[in-house]
Amino acid sequence: MNEKKTPKKSKSKGSHYFCACGKRKTSSARVRIYPGGENKITVNNKDFKEYFPDPFQRVVSRSPFQFVEAGKKFDVTVRVVGGGVNSQAGAIKHGISKALILMNPDLRSSLKKAGFLTRDPRKKERKKPGLKRARRAPQWSKR
Repeated sequence: MNEKKTPKKSKSKGSHYFCACGKRKTSSARVRIYPGGENKITVNNKDFKEYFPDPFQRVVSRSPFQFVEAGKKFDVTVRVVGGGVNSQAGAIKHGISKALILMNPDLRSSLKKAGFLTRDPRKKERKKPGLKRARRAPQWSKR
């Protein structure tokens, strides 16, 4: 069970990459980090700035790189499905953090302490019978 994960060999680029899966709510992101790139991030075959027009979502997604002060240049490709755009940004953040640990296991303690490795488990609560929504009761009328 405690096998060392080795970087996988890419068939198209001919270089090693580190692959991890990040999740938040109903979003799931498969992240590949290619060391020695030109700092290019691609999400669902689109440019990073095109996929996330809001600067807040870009900051959230790239926050693990800024936290560990990664001096190296990386190319990142992401395949993300499900959820909303904010949830997808959180899933990418989680996936990048896990991939950075595969690349350098010494980063684990600092990333864990900062909360980058904790999956956000919050999901929408299910509707209950007799209620309008999960907790919203029907309107009460006196007469």
